[in-house]
Amino acid sequence: MPEGYLPIFIFMVIAMAFPAVTITAAKLIRPSAPSQTKLEAYECGIQAADTARGRYTVRFYIIAILFVIFDVETVFLFPWAVRYKQLGWFGVTEVGVFLAILVVGYLWAYKKGALEWV
Repeated sequence: MPEGYLPIFIFMVIAMAFPAVTITAAKLIRPSAPSQTKLEAYECGIQAADTARGRYTVRFYIIAILFVIFDVETVFLFPWAVRYKQLGWFGVTEVGVFLAILVVGYLWAYKKGALEWV
């Protein structure tokens, strides 16, 4: 029985060794001559005005999260569209309720001012 696992074990060893071997080979082969110019951030030929580690407003994250939530929820419409004819009016009602909940959530976020950028 354990001999049935031998190909899986060999595959796991190869899968773990491949990234280590390729990264090591790339480190040995590539030329390495770092200079101050090469280590600078490139911004269209202009010197960087400040570090990239600035603070972002919380609104940016709120809008990003809302986008992900509404985008992921609309993905759930695809299976319904595939089975549209088989579901009939039950499916139409089901999607209507789903979209109503989605619109209520969107209106709630809009009323709370979560979509205001300024």
